[in-house]
Amino acid sequence: MTTRRPRPSLGVLVFFTATLSLSAYFTFAAVQGDYGLFRRAEITTEGDRLTRELEGLRLEVVRMENLTRRLSDEYLDLDLLDQQARDVLGLVRTDEIVVH
Repeated sequence: MTTRRPRPSLGVLVFFTATLSLSAYFTFAAVQGDYGLFRRAEITTEGDRLTRELEGLRLEVVRMENLTRRLSDEYLDLDLLDQQARDVLGLVRTDEIVVH
């Protein structure tokens, strides 16, 4: 005589399918969702890039403040004034030769 194994009921299959589906969904959301691991890595990278950009802009502001102070009424740098007149106005001295 052969023994027959009982088949799993339909409810057990539905339960395992739903559990597997929910596990897959939450795993996907934890890795690639709006607050997932990949998004966190993107935010960290973007934060580092913006920090470097901010430091560059701060250096540029310091340089521009220095140039502005050197052209102010209290402190006039004649060499800087001469350079700016040449660059902006296109001026040259009478003893210079211009080569294009």
